[in-house]
Amino acid sequence: MSKFDVLIIGGGPIGLACGITAQKAGLSYIILEKGCLVNSLYNYPLNMSFFSTPERLEIGGIPFMSLHNKPNRAEALEYYRRVTEIYQLNIHLFESVETIRKGEKEFSVKTTADIYMAGNIIIATGFYDIPNLVNVEGEQLNKVFHYYKDPHYFAFKEVLVIGASNSAVDVALETWRKGAKVTMVVTKPEIGERVKYWVRPDVINRIKEGSIKAYFNSSVKAIKEKEVAIQTPDGLITIKNDFVLAMTGYKPDFDFLKTIGVDLSRDEKKHPAHDAETMQTNIDNVYLAGVVCGGMDTHKWFIENSRVHAEKIIFHILSKK
Repeated sequence: MSKFDVLIIGGGPIGLACGITAQKAGLSYIILEKGCLVNSLYNYPLNMSFFSTPERLEIGGIPFMSLHNKPNRAEALEYYRRVTEIYQLNIHLFESVETIRKGEKEFSVKTTADIYMAGNIIIATGFYDIPNLVNVEGEQLNKVFHYYKDPHYFAFKEVLVIGASNSAVDVALETWRKGAKVTMVVTKPEIGERVKYWVRPDVINRIKEGSIKAYFNSSVKAIKEKEVAIQTPDGLITIKNDFVLAMTGYKPDFDFLKTIGVDLSRDEKKHPAHDAETMQTNIDNVYLAGVVCGGMDTHKWFIENSRVHAEKIIFHILSKK
């Protein structure tokens, strides 16, 4: 049984930043990641480009060199591997946390591989693990995807894309360019304003010219093997369909937070309780870092504006020592 000053849950960019900051401060630490290194980034679409420029994705003072103004997924994976190697971070991959128990002076953390004792816990688990379900008949069919990797699989097929944010727009354009017949279903009256500024005009023009069909102010009512029912402003319609790509976003693991004892707001946002200055939750010595801080407001925190969480947390831990 090993003991650490800080135990970090989540091996994404912000979890790595917390480990680096703890290491620089002379604190013993361990990072636990249930998947591969920067697991969420690994599961992003193969051709994805970041909205941020390279320097905004940097951690630990290591320069992020990119061939593009907006780095892509492959470059990000290479960068965070390099950072991990340079700092020789103490990270355990493919090791999931099962339980956390609070004692008088420290926490006992049981994982799929071991039990650890820690004086402080940092939760940096992101939000990419649990999709927001559409909750309609047929969503469990194999033709329905909540995650997307590559457009080739959908070539020359009838594809329905649900959503109008960055992921939905990227999926619609990429699959259309590989020969899919694409239909978008959007609950709002237009394509989301947060869509990348160099992509939004592209999809709007494809819709205007009729290359991509879009139903606005609409919603999917049922999914069947060869068709989909859509509620539109003009009534219920049924269209042919081979695949449904439900790009409806993702959410933090609220059950995990509640199991630990972190309070959530009672509204639909489910904001986890924490002090914005120290990032400490309602539980002493339990901290939040990164996207998980925003609850359902998953567009509030990014790598570039939550890197500072690591410094806030470690400073607070040191101040108590």
